[in-house]
Amino acid sequence: MWASGLWPVTLQASGITLRPLRMADRTEWMAVRARNREWLEPWEASNPQPGGTLPTFRDMVRSLTRQAREGSALPFVIALADPAARRAPIVGQLTVSSIVWGSALMATLGYWVDQEHAGRGIAPTAVALATDHCFRELGLHRMEINIRPENAPSLRVVEKLGFRYEGLRPRYLHINGAWADHESFALTAEEIPAEGLLGRWLASR
Repeated sequence: MWASGLWPVTLQASGITLRPLRMADRTEWMAVRARNREWLEPWEASNPQPGGTLPTFRDMVRSLTRQAREGSALPFVIALADPAARRAPIVGQLTVSSIVWGSALMATLGYWVDQEHAGRGIAPTAVALATDHCFRELGLHRMEINIRPENAPSLRVVEKLGFRYEGLRPRYLHINGAWADHESFALTAEEIPAEGLLGRWLASR
């Protein structure tokens, strides 16, 4: 199955590019993250194990690249077209993870966007672009997104795209130093319109 959707892959729509996260992105990625530390900190994953720490950028890229080659993840950066820039700047990250093949054909999607660019439709476009790719090119059947109930901007993304609410998952992930509840949203391939999730979203804007 994985051969039908070879990695690496680059996706583009409406001035937004999803391209593979690379080691060469370290300086720019770190700068964006540093600038958005307070904006992202409440939603950041943490390690609950005694003395546990999060991976370094190098370790993160190595792990995600290995997962991509194995067919269990799609680690993208979100880049925004800028006529004044030599290269489209990084404005966020989107990762399709926990891809399960066989009888499940499902995955989980997570994302973040630079606060400076929030509210401009970047996250919904990126999520729709990645979801369409997973359904149409990879043949997945289900995409799931889990969001903190307090994370209003992310909740608006799934609302705009028509993800179906499936319920609350108590203490689902360790976030910012504590086990945190998450609300679960999902779409299956049967719920995607003929024009695709991206087509429906762009037509609604």
